Parts: sequence; C-alpha cells; structure tokens
Amino acid sequence: MTLSTELDCQACGACCSYSSEWPRFTTESDADLDLLPAHFVWADQTGMRCDGERCSALSGTVGSYVSCMVYDIRPDVCRACLPGDEACLTARAAYGLM
Repeated sequence: MTLSTELDCQACGACCSYSSEWPRFTTESDADLDLLPAHFVWADQTGMRCDGERCSALSGTVGSYVSCMVYDIRPDVCRACLPGDEACLTARAAYGLM
C-alpha cells in the first residue's frame, strides 16, 4: 500500500487511541524526553501515558476532530506513523474508519 495524502489525521486520531502499548519510547534522547510535559509521560518514562488505550496528549473526538497537544515535540514513534501506512490502516480499521 502506498502512503496517502488523502487521509486527514486531524479528522481521525485512531493511531493515538488504538493501543496503550504502541506509544513507547525507543530512540528518543533524554533531552527530547525532557521537553515532554511530565503529565503526558509514564512515570517510568517508557512511553506516553494513556487513558485506557488513548494517548493522554490527544485532544478531541476520534473519527471527528483531534489534535495532539505535544505535536511539535511528539516522540519518534508518533512521527513514524504516516497516513496510509500499516500502523495507520490497522488503527483506522479497528475504529471502522476505512
């Protein structure tokens, strides 16, 4: 599947709500992690804190309108998910947004 510029992330948010296991830190430097507000990060600094399956930094309604409250400093795992890639499509399918 090719990546799609037609998928609007701000009208979706499924990738940020799909799994509390997904937003894990792996390649971030300590300096990068220090930029993230502590209330959005698990105490053990292994990843973004989630409320259920949803990232705590996600604002709005999944499938309608969402935004990331730390978009400019979001972790690498979030930057790696691109519209139309496998992770995106898996999350969208779980929400019935295909």
